[in-house]
Amino acid sequence: QVQLVESGGGLVQAGGSLRLSCAASGRTFSTFGTGWFRQAPGKEREFVAAITWSGGSTFYADSVKLRFTISRDIAKDTVYLQMNSLKPEDTAVYYCAAHLGGTQYSIQRAYGYWGQGTQVTVSS
Repeated sequence: QVQLVESGGGLVQAGGSLRLSCAASGRTFSTFGTGWFRQAPGKEREFVAAITWSGGSTFYADSVKLRFTISRDIAKDTVYLQMNSLKPEDTAVYYCAAHLGGTQYSIQRAYGYWGQGTQVTVSS
């Protein structure tokens, strides 16, 4: 059983930065890939970024490419999402989830063990 807990959300002005953390218990991040998704009010949950179990590959949604960076610290069993140059449209609840396998990293059904989410609000 894997439990994931997100933290690091908050209120920031446009152009600012935040770093989200996703801490794992039960299994280590070295055994599964991890993805970040987000859901804005009234919208469907969408893919943001992912990192493979080896840490050798990362994937990003076009909307966050070059602004967001996903990384992990195996010693701390934590995956991070560094978010720079934030925009009001980045406002959403951000979730991390464990990748269950396969080659698809941008679809929700490839993930399980979702965290409870952390709110990110970007003011204009």
